Amino acid sequence: MPTYALRLTVPQRVPSGRSRELFYWSAEHQGTIQAPFGPRLGRLGPVPEPNIDLVRLAIAVFAADRSTPRKLGRSNWSRREFSLTVPVFDPAAWQAITPRLVPLLEFLTGDQWNLDFVLGRSPKEGVSAAKEGIERVVLVSGGADSACGALFSRAELGVDAGQAFVSHLGARNLSGFQRDVASGVVTLMPGAEIDYVQSCINRRNMQIDGVRYRNESSSRSRSLLFLSLGLAVASIHGVELWVPENGFASLNPPLGPERRGSLSTRTTHPLFLAELPSVLQDAGVHAHLRNPCERSTKGEMFREAAELVGTRRASAFLSATHSCAHTGQRAYGISSTVQCGACFGCLVRRAAFLASGLSDDSSYLDPADPRVGDFLLRHSAAPAVRDFSVRGVSRREIASISLPPGYARSDAHDLCARAADELRLLPL
Repeated sequence: MPTYALRLTVPQRVPSGRSRELFYWSAEHQGTIQAPFGPRLGRLGPVPEPNIDLVRLAIAVFAADRSTPRKLGRSNWSRREFSLTVPVFDPAAWQAITPRLVPLLEFLTGDQWNLDFVLGRSPKEGVSAAKEGIERVVLVSGGADSACGALFSRAELGVDAGQAFVSHLGARNLSGFQRDVASGVVTLMPGAEIDYVQSCINRRNMQIDGVRYRNESSSRSRSLLFLSLGLAVASIHGVELWVPENGFASLNPPLGPERRGSLSTRTTHPLFLAELPSVLQDAGVHAHLRNPCERSTKGEMFREAAELVGTRRASAFLSATHSCAHTGQRAYGISSTVQCGACFGCLVRRAAFLASGLSDDSSYLDPADPRVGDFLLRHSAAPAVRDFSVRGVSRREIASISLPPGYARSDAHDLCARAADELRLLPL
């Protein structure tokens, strides 16, 4: 069982033989964790201690996840077991919620986690002043769903209301897309400027002793880090965090038996978003969050965006987002900003444009390009999506999806049926 621990200072001498299992995150930006702020989150502002602890946990989980390759089997998704020690301000509070926190973490990543919390106050660092007048925080990933959510929030609160958009930059190719969404919302709905926070947080490629880490690329836990950063900013202002994603993707129903072990995240799954706040709040964490789009298909979100800003401007705004799951096109001399057009995210996106009647001016790989023909064939989700769009989702399959109280299975079935209708529009 892999054993890892997060440390908040870098020692002059690393314990012999422990470089692989110790992640170092320091205020001096040294160590194995790369972040624009230290473990006190001072550059974000006066974040309350429980929310600082949540970010530390999320960073430690992400680093452990990234450092432990999965073994691929028939389900294409192996279950790993971790032991993780995290330094926090109040270990007793976190130990008290561990029995309820661990199942949620396991639901998110598909792995088994053993968590231990120890006292670990961070070294001193400067703390930025809080911005005034922030009424909501919205996560902006650079994808079309978060772009719609940012637009919906602007319309709901009013253009003069203060908001903060938060982005976590994992893949560098998304930086421009994220910034364009933030600026695009203000352009489409002129008014108060948006407080935009973009943070690049990662585990460095090298261990503290200079040895290269082994890497796992799936990293479902990355989304938990994104969520914890959004909550950290929201906690400064005591406001709600929006986590926009279309309800079909959030439910993450299996497209077929072969889709067991999907790499899709479960961070916006209705059950996860319903149960996580109640668990975290018992440790004092500000965890007021919701997905405003959990009952909508992607096509329905696109239509709502068009109703707000007009068809032409909505088309341009959404076409400038990025939904692709792949970056392997770089190996063929093609920028990873060009979307593949064939992964699950791209296919749902293309179907949403068709369903909403919006022009899709996105840049996709050309299947006729001999450089990428085999790459697209290997990574295409088209066969699974085609089968799903034809057969739909059965009530038995819906019954196997864990749903929170208040979310009727009939509503989930109807949502998936509407999504299947959109997918049938694709020329697959």
